[in-house]
Amino acid sequence: MGIATEFKEFAMKGNVVDMAIGVIIGGAFGKIVSSLVADVVMPPIGMLVGGVNFSDLAMALGADPKGQPVLLKYGVFLQAVFDFAIIALVLFLALRAINSLKKPPVAVAAPPAAPPRQEVLLEEIRDALRQR
Repeated sequence: MGIATEFKEFAMKGNVVDMAIGVIIGGAFGKIVSSLVADVVMPPIGMLVGGVNFSDLAMALGADPKGQPVLLKYGVFLQAVFDFAIIALVLFLALRAINSLKKPPVAVAAPPAAPPRQEVLLEEIRDALRQR
């Protein structure tokens, strides 16, 4: 079997295709959540802490040889932390909802097994003796 044939079999397996679709959707979802954090969540938080734009927060460390300031952009890092926290929360809630939809199979109670033939005969004999 040639490498091309093996690769085709590998690439066309359902799990690989599903994973590729998941990665693509995850990337798009990440952009949506980043926009949610940057454009919806962070502005009100910035206003609450005194009109601060988190992505502009930086600390000057000095200048490079060209005279450009070297900045430690901790605001961008905070933005990424908020992105991660919101993505993790949304994924947790989504997985929780999916897991609640997965109901455990309801075990149907099996009807009680019939008693052995010997016991049935003994009960019949007992009942016949009582009637005498």
